[in-house]
Amino acid sequence: MAKTAFIGLGTMGFPMAGHLAAQGHEVCVYNRSTAKAETWVSQHAGKFALTPAEAAKDADFVFICVGNDDDLRSVTTAETGVLNSMKSGSVLIDHTTASAEVARELYHAAVEKGIGFLDAPVSGGQAGAEQGVLSVMIGGDDAVYAKAEPIIASFARSQKLMGGSGSGQLAKMVNQICIAGLVQGLAEAVHFIKKSGLDGEKVFDVIQHGAAGSWQMANRHKTMLNDEFDFGFAVDWMRKDLSIALNEARKNGAQLPVTALVDQFYAEVQQKGGGRWDTSSLVKRFNS
Repeated sequence: MAKTAFIGLGTMGFPMAGHLAAQGHEVCVYNRSTAKAETWVSQHAGKFALTPAEAAKDADFVFICVGNDDDLRSVTTAETGVLNSMKSGSVLIDHTTASAEVARELYHAAVEKGIGFLDAPVSGGQAGAEQGVLSVMIGGDDAVYAKAEPIIASFARSQKLMGGSGSGQLAKMVNQICIAGLVQGLAEAVHFIKKSGLDGEKVFDVIQHGAAGSWQMANRHKTMLNDEFDFGFAVDWMRKDLSIALNEARKNGAQLPVTALVDQFYAEVQQKGGGRWDTSSLVKRFNS
């Protein structure tokens, strides 16, 4: 069993760290809110630290799951960041959805200290994190990934090395691009169903098993029909992710017209006060 640290106990990080502990790994957690760290310790075998550096000291593997690029830098390269205490030969695994640029930046900073680094954003949402069945897209060196793979499996149903540093983040951008289009299509379908007078449950019961079926349809159509959006991945976070993808597209020349349009639709949802609604709330645009 490995000695691990987990930095960031949000919606995703809290259960992910719990799976590490459940697998028998030694876990020390850190969270900006000490109360959240204390709650985690009360529910799982482990301990908490008052700084990222303290949590990461002597750890074989350090996991991070925070909000964005700036949050990531604050817990890695800042004075109390993990890179200032991690031992040579250890591995830093970042599950934050962030830019490929910051992934490469941290990769080089880690390598200079003899530390392995993987950018490893996840997909599967809160339910996937709680059930330990996340999909993990990973960028980094082959040897580092081989060392980390069995540990990541504690909370992953699938994981794959995409390529060099930054590749995991690029793959996560692809994931979010796909979801944006799917949710918009589903929102339009729900709107069309209501305007047509059809029974939405009957329609989706049939079509979700055909070519139109998707995870989004199977897991969100009922709540969308019922105008319920108080769970799942928040609109504010989706806009952050789409912004990362759109910025990368401007650099590499990719054309993302649908993604850009859906991003603006999400901006409209935010203007309606729906920043914390889940992403399926795109259908709310049709209700006014």
